[in-house]
Amino acid sequence: SLCDLCSDLLWDEVLIRPKPVGTLVHDALVAGKRLILFSTGTGIAPFASTIRDPETYEKFDEVILTQTCRDEKELDYGKALITEIANDELLSEVVGDKLTFIGTTTREETETMGRMTDWLRDGRFAAATGAKLSPETDRVMICGSMAMLKEHKQICEDAGMIEGSNSEPGQFVIEKAFVD
Repeated sequence: SLCDLCSDLLWDEVLIRPKPVGTLVHDALVAGKRLILFSTGTGIAPFASTIRDPETYEKFDEVILTQTCRDEKELDYGKALITEIANDELLSEVVGDKLTFIGTTTREETETMGRMTDWLRDGRFAAATGAKLSPETDRVMICGSMAMLKEHKQICEDAGMIEGSNSEPGQFVIEKAFVD
């Protein structure tokens, strides 16, 4: 019967680990001043929780969320995240002015056109944030397509950064869900 089915569903167990795991967690990074989150359209998803986590702002003086999409409209989710935090009475106090959003487009002509990898190479990222990538102060999380991950990883390594993991924290981490 339907009631038997419902009662079976109601008693399923949900296991919750006491500590988050994966590659995009604070514990995989050594201490730093700036946390830079590089994402694509859907790659922004794990960063929605990172930028809402008070621990992020305890550990970092500045948080820069970037999102690169084809069109301006695809940046709406990232913009909405920032607005939501600014309008949240408690979270906005914790975050203050520490959170910056940079959204860029690859197909639609906008003032912020270009892949973030191009911005990093040609100096637009440094101009927009006040400094180029630094292994001394910056910590990076990267989430997106395979090509985007590889390109950002190379840029981080070229800047002298070391990839981290939960067992050996470093200066940058990449989302491993889609990595070969």
